[in-house]
Amino acid sequence: MTTKKSQPRRRFVVRNSGIHGKGVFATTHIPAHTRLIEYKGKRLTEAQVDKRYANDDDPHTFLFALDDGIVIDATINGNSARWINHSCAPNCEAVDDKDRIFIETLRAIRPGEELSYNYGIELEERHTPAMKRLYQCRCGARRCKGTILQAKTKK
Repeated sequence: MTTKKSQPRRRFVVRNSGIHGKGVFATTHIPAHTRLIEYKGKRLTEAQVDKRYANDDDPHTFLFALDDGIVIDATINGNSARWINHSCAPNCEAVDDKDRIFIETLRAIRPGEELSYNYGIELEERHTPAMKRLYQCRCGARRCKGTILQAKTKK
């Protein structure tokens, strides 16, 4: 008689989201401060990204900008992390660990709960009403800001 080795249970799955398109949902209890997944994709320069997406009017891309001018483009060789949606009351955060981005839980996550983090999108141009609509937030948080854009910091 052969016995099957039990596969470790996946901590999360990708499925349709009420926030936006697809989302990532916990399948089991996940403790606070757990490193879940690395945000993967092709590493490009900002100039390469600008050229690649020059004619794209949809700001909802799978791009993650690093501090050193490199951008991770998860449309190329990306993984499930690209489906984690923004929230104004996130339960996860993006952590930069030597130019690798990891998604970690901020608090304990219940089975069935959608994972989210604050995208922290900062734009130089004026945040007009039209721009805020383009970057609309649908997270449903009690104190949702209505946009995924971050308030500009005074320099």
